[in-house]
Parts: sequence; C-alpha cells; structure tokens
Amino acid sequence: MPLSEGILAQLRKTYEPSAMVHQHYRGKDLAFKTDARGNPVLLFIGRLDEQGTVKGERYARTLTQDAAGNIIKDHWERKGKAS
Repeated sequence: MPLSEGILAQLRKTYEPSAMVHQHYRGKDLAFKTDARGNPVLLFIGRLDEQGTVKGERYARTLTQDAAGNIIKDHWERKGKAS
C-alpha cells in the first residue's frame, strides 16, 4: 500500500531528534523513529497492541541531503510486515 498524501504531510515535518513518536491518522496508529535532525526515517502503520507495539506495515525512508542541507532524494519504501 503506498503512503497517502496525508501521512506524507505528517512525515515531512521535523520532530524531536532521535525519538519514537506515536500518532493517530484516520483510524490507524502511526509510530516513527526520527534521526539526529528530527526527520522521520522508520515508520510503522497499523494497530497498537497491549505492549505498545504497532502491528501492521513497516516503511523505511531514504533521505539524502547535500552539504547545505538541501534534500536531494526523499523516498519511502515498504519493507514488509511489522510485528
């Protein structure tokens, strides 16, 4: 399943650096890890279970920037099931 524009809009924002962020979007639970700059780089979409783990799909981000910090490549790839 490709990521919707609404989810991508959430993932384009910057958050607390090196953190795990939990959010809800249209009935789905989202959990994502951020890098040292606060950019989301690992995403889990699905349902939150009793242990606080998201069961569903896992995505990884390829984010390449130049020396000035301009984004050269920004791509999300589905990596499979998250359990």
